[in-house]
Amino acid sequence: MSSTIGNERPPAAEGRRVAPAGGVDVAAGLPDDAAGPAPSGFTPGADTLASFFRAWLKQVRNGDIGVLPVVGGLVLLVVIFQSEDSVFLSAGNLTNLLTQGAVYMLLGMAEVFVLLLGEIDLSAGYVAGIGATVTLELATNPHNLPWWIACAAGLAVSSAIGLVQGLLITRLGLPSFIVTLAGYLGFQGLLIDIINADSAANGGTISVTSSIINDFVNGNLSTVAGWIVMVAIVAAFGIFAIARDRRRRASGLHTQPTSVTLLKLAVMAAAGVVTVLVCNANRGVLTTVTLRGVPWVVLIVLGVLAAWTFLLGRTRFGRYVYAIGGNAEAARRAGVNLRRTRTTAFALSGLTSGIAGIIYASRLGSISTDIDSTLVLYAVAGAVIGGTSLFGGRGKMLHALLGGLVIAAIYNGLGLLGLSAATTFMVAALVLLVAVAVDAGARRGRVAR
Repeated sequence: MSSTIGNERPPAAEGRRVAPAGGVDVAAGLPDDAAGPAPSGFTPGADTLASFFRAWLKQVRNGDIGVLPVVGGLVLLVVIFQSEDSVFLSAGNLTNLLTQGAVYMLLGMAEVFVLLLGEIDLSAGYVAGIGATVTLELATNPHNLPWWIACAAGLAVSSAIGLVQGLLITRLGLPSFIVTLAGYLGFQGLLIDIINADSAANGGTISVTSSIINDFVNGNLSTVAGWIVMVAIVAAFGIFAIARDRRRRASGLHTQPTSVTLLKLAVMAAAGVVTVLVCNANRGVLTTVTLRGVPWVVLIVLGVLAAWTFLLGRTRFGRYVYAIGGNAEAARRAGVNLRRTRTTAFALSGLTSGIAGIIYASRLGSISTDIDSTLVLYAVAGAVIGGTSLFGGRGKMLHALLGGLVIAAIYNGLGLLGLSAATTFMVAALVLLVAVAVDAGARRGRVAR
């Protein structure tokens, strides 16, 4: 390595591999799953389905357990709640579960950007509220701007907030915990001030007046459109995955067996079929009302998931994020601009929080001064429960989606059972503690080997 300590030189060319201490390759492409450092259990000889799974089992034994805990926990929750109340797995409740979990999933994705760096963002919930407030302010009287301009302005403001916080952290060397805690308090006050100044006559509430913004959560695709979109998504994933594998083989890089790619494609297709079947079932409460179709918010969440997964898994910025989270000093010596990468990650966290805020307002039909103050806690909890490490360098956007589903399932299931809010908070706390304990145990296992 020819980099001089203290210089932030441009990283090596794409064709040159620079592997700093800690095992993170910041110049070469990521492994086949595009999710950070290559799995320790993956071996060049894993060219069949059986050998791939043997390598995967070795990886699990070494502490890289991935999404196993959250998937197992989600299955356990489903079994428990369904056994206690058969309504839990009804089409109406499952669709409601998806819309309820959307905000948790998006806030979790916002948190993943900073958690991968070993940082934290405690202001995400109120940044979401500020973004939603700006959007609804511009979309209602007296401005009445088109919905897309109002949404763009709200996202621009939330992104700018993330950018400013990132600059304070990287330029002044302030701890992210303190900066974002100050943001949590300050933006809470700003949110109350803005809403009260604009809508005192409406009891501190700004209503959603745009039918399009309202339909983000409350609107549905037609039953036929749901199937078309599902097939298109699965086909696009299949084409991308197969083409990626071919490019990697042509470049002489380690590639997962074709059978594994086809298995992933089959699992994705099965999940898509089940989702569309559930959402297309009539979930109207009244016999005179028919309510069918995949909610638009499902596509919004999947779109954000795909975009951010690609950003982290297939771009230089994503490689730098994993490198910094794995070993910041090694990444700096390899030429990674730590300040720029960290600041960009906080700006993207703010942008994603803004999306979550607009979805939150769409679901409730308004934004008010009594916005749920625990949203930021759900953001961190969703990412960590899903499998993103609090110590940095390990995690995926998919983890936030799964963790958001777990949180939504807890609140939905306990609500069906009629348990108190106190019980709900305690159960969520217990699940979070278990997730952190699993993460810490896995980390010790990786360090020990």
